[in-house]
Amino acid sequence: MSKTAESVWENCLSFIKDNIQEQAYKTWFEPIKSVELTDNALYIQVPSKFFYEWLEEHYVKLLKVALTKELGKSAKLLYKIKMENTYGNKQPFTEQLPSAHRSPVKPQDVDAPFKNLNPELKNPFVIPGIRNLKIESQLNANYSFDNFLEGDSNRLARSAGMAVANKPGGTSFNPLLIFGGVGLGKTHLAHAIGVEIKDKYPDKTVLYISAEVFTQQYIDSVKKNTRNDFIHFYQLIDVLIIDDVQFLSGKSGTQDVFFHIFNFLHQNGKQVILTSDKAPVDMQDIEQRLLSRFKWGLSAELHQPDYETRISILKNILYRDGVEMPDEIIEYVARNIKSNVRELEGAIISLIAQSSFNKKEVTLELAKSVVEKFVKNVKREISIDYIQKVVSDYFQLDIDTLQSKTRKRHVVQARQLAMFFAKKFTKASLANIGSQIGDRDHATVLHACKTVDNLVTTDKQFRKFVEDIHKKLSL
Repeated sequence: MSKTAESVWENCLSFIKDNIQEQAYKTWFEPIKSVELTDNALYIQVPSKFFYEWLEEHYVKLLKVALTKELGKSAKLLYKIKMENTYGNKQPFTEQLPSAHRSPVKPQDVDAPFKNLNPELKNPFVIPGIRNLKIESQLNANYSFDNFLEGDSNRLARSAGMAVANKPGGTSFNPLLIFGGVGLGKTHLAHAIGVEIKDKYPDKTVLYISAEVFTQQYIDSVKKNTRNDFIHFYQLIDVLIIDDVQFLSGKSGTQDVFFHIFNFLHQNGKQVILTSDKAPVDMQDIEQRLLSRFKWGLSAELHQPDYETRISILKNILYRDGVEMPDEIIEYVARNIKSNVRELEGAIISLIAQSSFNKKEVTLELAKSVVEKFVKNVKREISIDYIQKVVSDYFQLDIDTLQSKTRKRHVVQARQLAMFFAKKFTKASLANIGSQIGDRDHATVLHACKTVDNLVTTDKQFRKFVEDIHKKLSL
């Protein structure tokens, strides 16, 4: 006998009824209707968005087990939500949303080893002085591998992240350093690795923390004379994820304490995951002994997503939010928002909001007006080629001369200024800047930036050059 939506849902309800209280069953499961069964996907209709959110928050695991029993491991659950407010239409319409199949990451109990009867070990996240430390992972369960779409721009980093999640501390990717410009998904990927590890290894203690919060906790520990407790706390962690590690730049005390924590974790087979907006070679004011450890494992760069990946990201957002949109509109947004994933998400969400709140149909004209306004609000992306053109025009040089090997003073200064502004206005690495401006190495670019900084404070005429070019680039 072939399965139908009704028969599958009846069997699920029978299982669910045996596993929850009668009142909860009547309230949350009796009003649900089965709608459709396609392949391994069951569509159910719920009365409201609140109803859907409550089921996802409180019963998602139970639903997943029940559905897996009926349809196997690849089973999917999709909700159709009956929406009554339909812009004057008499017939209600439905909004379709997929199940996340993911409950929030639970707190972790850690029994800390104490050497005396009066334990003083402090948990920087909670009130100190308790024997059993309840450590919140600080992970966002919504940032998973499922919604981190793979493309050419992120394949290495995503694959390395999956390898680490499958065997934390047991791969050569330790530490795993994920770096790239803003809005490309570093934080999302870091959370996804942590969430996946908690799924596969519930007993492992995972902690996500930004370098800024880590620094503040360290400062507090110094003030309270609990530095050793601070170090001991972090030595309890099995998987330590530190976001924006470049924030440690210039903070020698925090770098020193992190050096000791890192060494302990690495030597004991624990996993360290770091994110940064710069490659290790471009990080300034970070101690060499720390930089060398960042290079021990794998440094994986996230690049700007290509057109196909941008299309996939937009379709995934629309699917997640239960919104349908014509392909020509999706393609228009993908062609015009290129810089990063965050801006791409912002543009499509703005378009959905404009359509919903102003009760307008999603048309290409509406897409053009939303994207145009959105792009205008985003700082114009300045390329290294454009900077070279502005600097060359200012000093009445051609670009070939600017990029040449000549050591004439005015050409050298122009070249140094181009490198200085490329570092200031673009997200390119020092090595990338050097290769585009006369095929120099990253050390030459670093020297150029320091020279410009020095001359600005000592040479009045040179300072005017900098101010004039800065104005031209900021227009």
